[in-house]
Amino acid sequence: MNNIFTYIIAILTGAAGVLAFSPFDLWGFAYVSLIGLLFVIKNPQKKTALLSAFLWGLSFFSIGVSWLHVSIHQFGGSPLWLSYILVVVLAAYLSLYPLLFAYIVRRFNVTSLVIFPVIWTFTEFLRGWIFTGFPWLQFGYTQIDSPFYGIAPLFGVTGLTFFVMWASAVIFTGISALIQTPKKLPVALVNALLLLSVGGLAALSSQKIFVKEVPEKALTVTLAQGNIEQNLKWDPQYLYATLDIYRKLILEHLATSDLIVLPESALPALENQLQPFYQALQTATQEKGTEVLIGSVYHDEKSGKLLNSIVSVGNSAQPYQAGNAASAMRYSKHHLVPFGEYVPLENLLRPLGSVFNLPMSAFQSGDFIQKPLLAKGRALTPAICYEIILGSQLQQNLQPNTDFLLTVSNDAWFGDSIGPWQHLQMARMRALELGKPLIRATNTGISVFINAQGKVISQAPQFEQTALTEKIAPTEGKTPYAALGDKPLYLLAFIFVMLRVLAIFIKRKVLKSAV
Repeated sequence: MNNIFTYIIAILTGAAGVLAFSPFDLWGFAYVSLIGLLFVIKNPQKKTALLSAFLWGLSFFSIGVSWLHVSIHQFGGSPLWLSYILVVVLAAYLSLYPLLFAYIVRRFNVTSLVIFPVIWTFTEFLRGWIFTGFPWLQFGYTQIDSPFYGIAPLFGVTGLTFFVMWASAVIFTGISALIQTPKKLPVALVNALLLLSVGGLAALSSQKIFVKEVPEKALTVTLAQGNIEQNLKWDPQYLYATLDIYRKLILEHLATSDLIVLPESALPALENQLQPFYQALQTATQEKGTEVLIGSVYHDEKSGKLLNSIVSVGNSAQPYQAGNAASAMRYSKHHLVPFGEYVPLENLLRPLGSVFNLPMSAFQSGDFIQKPLLAKGRALTPAICYEIILGSQLQQNLQPNTDFLLTVSNDAWFGDSIGPWQHLQMARMRALELGKPLIRATNTGISVFINAQGKVISQAPQFEQTALTEKIAPTEGKTPYAALGDKPLYLLAFIFVMLRVLAIFIKRKVLKSAV
């Protein structure tokens, strides 16, 4: 009966963790969820503890990434039951990382409160790295609207995740001391005071000491949201209707906007096949003095690569030349989504069924480090769709002259689910970490302008064909995270481990000498 109770706690608190993320944004549930995880892994029975950790992860990830079934079922052609099974299979794989966390805690009998977040950071690093990584649902994202958001410009979302686990361990230990071991209460109180000091300093810290707005360099930017249904997007018969929609949205804002941004793969055909459209757009933009950035599917004939890219049209310094798309200013996506944009073990898996043959699942990668895109003399560091969740990649691509962050996406793959809202939350974190305003253009929403504090300035309604225009000023300067990335946090974690090892060594020496 005790085991069943433990399993129920694991499942419920795992599910509760999803409420901390968008669109729910109940950030306090992040602590509730992790306290639940710590409770179940402290079960006296090792097997019960490890199974509970796995069930916690299975509940958390099955609900948290449930939106994936939309693309698998509606656009991959799989039966509904199979789409849910595949989501659970992915969740089971992701649950191995909380299980590893529980195993390490049990194996080394971890009691030092600061070591809990060190181990959690290690397992989260593995989750974001193995098999190209899936760093979705990191608890640090939930804190972007909490009083502790000021940690992000210092240590990034990884540092915020570290803080959430540390705080959860302190709270859990304090409750345990009150109920079971009052002798440990002073230690818990000391840790609580240290935690409150760190959290308080974070709450008081201001990103404005690192970066400042430059109003004289502001641009008037328009986001064109075509709202093309995913089941129509790659239909050849709908191509001209799509071109007309974006032509209309662009023409309405020529001359009045400095820059117009279209979403990922906005025009659903090879850029090489749409040269008359691009040539006419180049002429019109040059006449009106407006530049356009377009999410494009481009075949690089020189390298033979099919690229998911953003191309610049109307830039006077590097104009889009008729019949020579290779000469245009371009960013090509580096981090591709497995199965969505490329198929691992393609010769083996593609013949197995439609789930491995989604439209446009044969892309190749662009370079890891690429130059910013330029518009009206302003530099924009770009990321396409999934790449915006990769904080380290964006941080390493940030240049001294970067004025804005830019991301284009097509979240129509996930319908009216929680997925696009989680995606937006992660985009907000990139702006906060790096201290740069972020411009986000999407097909069906959520198209937004985000300031350097990670707050949404303006937002287009979801599932509407519309354009959103905003005058947005860049920032200059660097946050500590923009300058150093995750290195300081990893160094700090290493120091904590070394201090703990040293403390254990000294304690054993003292005990041995006393004997």
